[in-house]
Amino acid sequence: MAVLAWGVVSYLMLPEWWKGHERHHPALDNAPRVTTTADGIPGDPLNLLVIGSETELVSSLLASGWFPADPITLATSIRIAESSVFHRPYKDAPISNLYLFGRKEDLGFEKPVGKDPRERHHVRFWRVEPKQDEPLAWFAAATFDHSIGFSHTTGQVTHHIAPEVDKERDLLMADLLKTQPQGSSSYEADFQANSGKNGGGDPWQSDGKLGVVKMNDKP
Repeated sequence: MAVLAWGVVSYLMLPEWWKGHERHHPALDNAPRVTTTADGIPGDPLNLLVIGSETELVSSLLASGWFPADPITLATSIRIAESSVFHRPYKDAPISNLYLFGRKEDLGFEKPVGKDPRERHHVRFWRVEPKQDEPLAWFAAATFDHSIGFSHTTGQVTHHIAPEVDKERDLLMADLLKTQPQGSSSYEADFQANSGKNGGGDPWQSDGKLGVVKMNDKP
């Protein structure tokens, strides 16, 4: 029995434990779980960590039909309002700013759905500076805008998100790996709460897993 137990631990359990240990990126240590609005209200939940260069990340997004969001200006604000009211396409419409590590997102992308910017997949990325010899990483909050209305917390006009944030996580993971044959994906369990509300008061729900994408997993 002792020999059998040793075999199970040495050849089955420990190798799997070390695989998980090796996959754990230092960015996950004491990592935040949700973004915040400019007023400090909890925003969208983090649901993805991407490990790779900015060039790898951006090129994969562009190749999969994602568009970089325009900056928020008076002109773009008027354009997104008109596009939403008159059902006109605006594939790179601005997205509102959310904050992590004391700063707004470093990159914002969207993938249009339908005829106007009322519905769209969108994601914000925050750069995580490498520690030691680890590669560059990016935290991301991916959600789906399904309508435009008034914020439940501020009364301002805003997009409302669909509650199933895991679907957006998995969609984005698949899109990122389409053009990365050396890439890989995994999940970090028990990272996120199972439910919450964002800055607009919209409820969200999750299985608690953080998606992890390595853009290049080649040794």
